[in-house]
Amino acid sequence: MRKKEIRLRRIQHLAHEIMDKMNVDDEFNDSSTSKVVIDNLSRALGNLADPFGNYSLEYVEEKVERAHYLLFKNEKKLKTK
Repeated sequence: MRKKEIRLRRIQHLAHEIMDKMNVDDEFNDSSTSKVVIDNLSRALGNLADPFGNYSLEYVEEKVERAHYLLFKNEKKLKTK
C-alpha cells in the first residue's frame, strides 16, 4: 500500500506544478499546448472519478506526466519504464 501512496503523492505534486505554471504564465491561456494539457488532465480526472472506484493508476500517471512534460519540456520528470 505504501507504494501506491507514493505514486499518488507524486501525481499530486505534478498536478500542483502544472496548476501553478498555468496560473502564472499567460502564454498558455489560449495555446494549443494548453488544450492538450487540459485534455490529459481531464482524462486523468475522469478516470479517477469512476463511481465504482475502478481506476487505473498507470493511466492517471501517464496522463498527468504527459501534461507536465508538455508544459515543462523536462524529460527527467517523466517516469522511465
